[in-house]
Amino acid sequence: MHALVDWLADLSGPVVYVVVAALVFAEDALFFGFVLPGETAVIVGGVLARRGNVELVWLTLVVVLAAIAGDSVGYEIGRRAGPPLLSRGPLRRRAERVEKARDLIRRRGPAAVLVGRFVAFARSFVPAMAGASRMPYRRFLLYNAVGGAVWGVGNVLLGYAVGAAYERVEGLVGRTVALASAAIVLVALVVWRIRRHRRSHS
Repeated sequence: MHALVDWLADLSGPVVYVVVAALVFAEDALFFGFVLPGETAVIVGGVLARRGNVELVWLTLVVVLAAIAGDSVGYEIGRRAGPPLLSRGPLRRRAERVEKARDLIRRRGPAAVLVGRFVAFARSFVPAMAGASRMPYRRFLLYNAVGGAVWGVGNVLLGYAVGAAYERVEGLVGRTVALASAAIVLVALVVWRIRRHRRSHS
């Protein structure tokens, strides 16, 4: 995560928005949650907002819109391609996780769209499952929008809080190192004076 923070920090503000939005969108729309975790990107974005690299309000808006749009695309893919798509390619190797997402849809219905937003991996599969199960889009969109808003705002603010905590720790460590260095210098000076005094009286 530290490397990702440093990499994004070197980018201009608009590019950071685009990268974070793309990762969130790809996680939800293209089933890349097991490769590109959008949640981590959002938290890192929050850290950068604390540092002043991007604006907190704009980042939050971008994240929420990307989450809702990504889920909507995932829903449409599931509605058009159906279950066969979810049993092919790399998703076949994750059949157990796909089945858990499918079971979540069966048991919770539309609420699964909201719950799935906060569950790793399910976040990538639930929208497509909802589309494949022919859930009415208006109902899906309602839960999708609520989940995307809560998830987006929550994770951006979490990253912002992490950035603030890091700054405090960094400041504390900096003061501690300075005090320790001063103490070492002071002790070394006292020892030198004592030895010099003993040599002058020997």
